Amino acid sequence: MPQKYLNMILNAPVYDVAHETPLDVAPRLSEKLDNKVLIKREDLQPVFSFKLRGAYNKLINLTSEQKRRGVVAASAGNHAQGVALAADKLNIEATIVMPQTTPDIKIEGVKKFGACVVLYGDDFSSAFTKAQEIATKTTSVFIPPFDDPLVIAGQGTIGIELLRQCMEDIHAIFIPIGGGGLISGIGAYVKMVRPDIKIIGVESDESASMRASLEKGRRVTLKNVGIFADGVAVAKVGKEPFRLAKKVVDEVIVADVDQICAAIKDLFEDTRAIAEPSGALSVAGMKNYIKSKGVKDKTLIAINCGANVNFDRLRHIAERANYSEAKEALYAVTIPEKPGSFRIFCEFLGKRNVTEFNYRYSDHDQARIFVGVALTNGNNERLEIKNILNNNDYNVEDLTDNDMAKLHTRHMVGGHLDQKNSEVIYRFEFPERPGALMGFLNKMGSRWNISLFHYRNHGSAFGRVLCGFQVPEKEKPVFRTFLETINYRYIEETQNDAYKKFLN
Repeated sequence: MPQKYLNMILNAPVYDVAHETPLDVAPRLSEKLDNKVLIKREDLQPVFSFKLRGAYNKLINLTSEQKRRGVVAASAGNHAQGVALAADKLNIEATIVMPQTTPDIKIEGVKKFGACVVLYGDDFSSAFTKAQEIATKTTSVFIPPFDDPLVIAGQGTIGIELLRQCMEDIHAIFIPIGGGGLISGIGAYVKMVRPDIKIIGVESDESASMRASLEKGRRVTLKNVGIFADGVAVAKVGKEPFRLAKKVVDEVIVADVDQICAAIKDLFEDTRAIAEPSGALSVAGMKNYIKSKGVKDKTLIAINCGANVNFDRLRHIAERANYSEAKEALYAVTIPEKPGSFRIFCEFLGKRNVTEFNYRYSDHDQARIFVGVALTNGNNERLEIKNILNNNDYNVEDLTDNDMAKLHTRHMVGGHLDQKNSEVIYRFEFPERPGALMGFLNKMGSRWNISLFHYRNHGSAFGRVLCGFQVPEKEKPVFRTFLETINYRYIEETQNDAYKKFLN
């Protein structure tokens, strides 16, 4: 490894803007994974990401004439905020080109430092090309997000901190990879000082350009890049990071969306901080590494590289987190279309906690329901549930690994009720506890056929159900009397416009 990188990293003046972030023990993760897990908290930087290190190191080294011309950068968000902060600190005009798909929280983070934001294209590659065009046209200095020695050296200062903060034997450091600047910087320093430590890169399986490049021995451009982990959504790694990675990276592993979501949950449970998908990528990779290698009783470090996540993405993250660790299963089940069939079906699930129940009447003989069940014994229980239902003559399909089902179908179950049927719609609330749904169905009884049902357990104090009943006109007074006896809060929604337009 060239001595120049060691010198550049040691002399990078990043602490003009950056903090030395803590290296925290993750007690819950450590216990769960049978290893000592340490989290490097780069999410605690002023821009909630490590990127300001490299950006500032690049800008501080510009000549006076270059600073006068201003700077241009392309970024999915974190590099953009780093450049914007550094430019503001050094009184340099900055223009940042960001993909139109960039989370609002990152766009606002850039604007608050006074940079000009240009939204262009749907991915980093498009924004990168546009930024270079602007730099050429305005004679501004282009600031690469990762493919630059000074940027790499700035990120490498994390390596100095890691080895100073943890003096014990370190088995491996897990580092997210987008363009490769972070892993090549940390790896360049660590391998010079402690070559025994494994440097393991982690990529999203939707943007694994470094792994593909190392396998081919040359840089590979991916045809398609998923943007769930937008901070690492790069189709082609940088030339200089790739050159360094070939020398300092021991292995690259990947993680899928469900595994990343589970890692975000892991980090939250240990730190009460919410990592962005790319920030949690290192933990997801660490878990995959431990599972595949059987590593035990080692010291492992994961870099939480960022926390810039839009709040409205958290619902999706929370739903997907349970699937990676087999804590929830989804099934499509055909049951008889007759009064009481819901209750009988739930009896076969026993005391298991039903997390979701979607149903819409559409056939006189059979009903197709979408049901989620919480698991306490992982995939063994998932198979056990399917076998129990099959053995009781239910037609069952396991949808737990079906992305379309998880993203779309669960919200689109059913059709429209025949207009000749008399349907009334009610919302109910009941105290949420194990077996609560079964208790609700028992109180509903089997006198009136349930024609619509939607329930989702969100872990709150009250369960919420939207329920439709086929109640003949002459029985409505009896039905209303029945509602008063069940002791659940209820609201009639039969005249709700959403029901009229979409469900009736």
